[in-house]
This record gives sequence, C-alpha cells and structure tokens, in this order.
Amino acid sequence: MRIVLAAVAATMLAGCATTMPNPPWALGEAPALVRARVETLVTTDPTVDADDPAFWADPADPLRAVMFGTDKTDGLYVHNMDGGVRQFLPSGPLNNVDLRTGFMVDGREQVLVAATNDGKLGINLYLFDPTTMQTRDWGFVATDMGEPYGSCVGRSGDTFYVVANNKLGDIKQWTVRAGANGPELTLRGSRKLSSQLEGCVSDDVNGTLYVGEEDVGIWRFPLDPTVAAEPKSVARIDRQRITDDVEGLTIMQDGDARYLIASSQGDSTFAVFRITGGTETYVGRFAVVDGDTIDGVTETDGVDAWSGPIGPFPEGALAMHDDRDGTGPQQNFKMVDWRDVRAALKLPR
Repeated sequence: MRIVLAAVAATMLAGCATTMPNPPWALGEAPALVRARVETLVTTDPTVDADDPAFWADPADPLRAVMFGTDKTDGLYVHNMDGGVRQFLPSGPLNNVDLRTGFMVDGREQVLVAATNDGKLGINLYLFDPTTMQTRDWGFVATDMGEPYGSCVGRSGDTFYVVANNKLGDIKQWTVRAGANGPELTLRGSRKLSSQLEGCVSDDVNGTLYVGEEDVGIWRFPLDPTVAAEPKSVARIDRQRITDDVEGLTIMQDGDARYLIASSQGDSTFAVFRITGGTETYVGRFAVVDGDTIDGVTETDGVDAWSGPIGPFPEGALAMHDDRDGTGPQQNFKMVDWRDVRAALKLPR
C-alpha cells in the first residue's frame, strides 16, 4: 500500500520529492498533493499558537490585501501577503476569526472582523479600514455560553450576523450593527448539535450556515436563524474522505462553481465539495506537502478562501493553519494558490 501511495504522490508532484515518508492518509483515499506558495513569519514571538486565518483584498486593487490570523495565546495578527506582520492586536487568547466587507460605521464603509475570545468568554470585534488598511479594536461582547470555541460572520443583504459555538454543541447567532457607542449585538436564534463544535462558515449566496461537529461531520442550517429547520448532514467522518477532527470550513467561488472546503485535522487533508442546487457533492481532497523552501501542513485547524484575485494569487487563494513550521515549535499559516488545487483535483474551470 505504501509503495502504491508513494508512486501516486510522485506522479502528482511531477517527480519532486516530499519529506512526508509515512503520510497520515495511508488508510484513506490518497489526496492530490499541492505546495504552499507563501507562509507567515512572526519574528517577535518564537511560539505563536496559530489557529484560524481570514483574507481581505481590495476589489479595485487586489494587490492591496491582508490576512488576519489568530494566536490562541496572545491576540490577532494582521499579515501582509508576503507573510510578514503588518499589525498585532494583543487581545488575549483568540480562536476563530472571520470578516465581512461593506459594514457601515458613521457613514463610512468598514470591514467587520470578529474573533472568539475563550479567555474572556466572548467575542472581540474589530474594524478594518479599507482606505488606511489599519485595524482597530471596536469592542467586546460576552456570549453567555461558557467558552465560545468556533465562530464565523455572515451577511444577508444589509444584515450582518455573528455566529459562535462551543464544545457542548450550542450555536448562537446575533445580528450586529454600529450603535452610537460601539457595536450592538442582538441574539436572533440558537441551535443545538450533540457534541463539540468549532468550524463554521456562512454561504451568503445560498443563505446557508455550515457547522463542523468535530467527531461527527458537517451540518447545514438555513442562515436565517428565525427559520426553524432540522440540521441536514453534509458529510460524515468516515476516515476515508474526512478524519476526525473536522475543523475549519470555508467557501470558494470559482467562476460559476461554488465549493465547500473542510480541513480534516486527523489526517492533515482538505475535503472539497461542489455546491449545486442545495446539495454538496464530494469532488476530492488534497494535502499541502513540503516544497523546496516551505514545509507542508500538518494537523491543520482553520482554513479560509478568497474568491478572485488577491495579492500574488490572480484567481484566488487558500490559507490554512500549520501546527509545526519545519522542525521547530513555531506554528504559522500557509497560503496556497487556488489554481494549484484546481489543477491537482482536475476541477472544471
């Protein structure tokens, strides 16, 4: 079995070697293999406890772009697209981060950024100014659900949602608006699954909320929290396509195609599902392996996608957590060109 998988890996990498001699996916379907193009670098902290990324790019000038990344010990990093640090906000232990553009504050368009704070048991909110490309603290909101674990942000028209979940399977969803004295959150609905949750993502186009139950699989809800509906199973942990824990979730729009991408922490792979007509169809999975100068991704947690040009990536990019940068204790984030994933999985353009 290992000989066969080694041959597959060699073919997919066009003869280039990888330093992962015993791949963790040996018992499942062999993934397509890709390499990262960029990795983040923090020189001021030798032990970054990375977790979850979120991209932003200026639609008028995609070279103006950043990537937010949480540190589960210290706060929020804002990275340039070469991986260097642009800004650091010492907010404490943050887990998941997400954002939505077009959020109006005092008549000016801002980017709403939200991150769960499992030290203070709530959500940190930030505003990113697309003109100055600077991020500022905007406020903190308690969640009243114990330790909030995963989170995501969604939008339906002019309504912005913040979603948080916890290890007990609770999901809460708020609307957020700019008040006279800062953010105003209003609880709109609660949902419940059976066990520990983390990753979630809003598919704003289809009005869908996806939630990852770590040891069970991926579920789908209506994004509108006032709509009563039973959760729909999208994918189960089968240790062939997804291995527990299922962690980060993200959405990639590629032309007319729309994909749900899930990080499978147990075998360091990423499962890809085509979203069509209210259904999700599995189309393959991939792993990020060692390149000439950038190491591969292991025990991945959060993942994010940007649809369309961003920084050096003309057709979109993925960012994902890597629990070990090379052989040292440092964690970081890798950036992958979407074209590489598309080609590796033979997805239609």
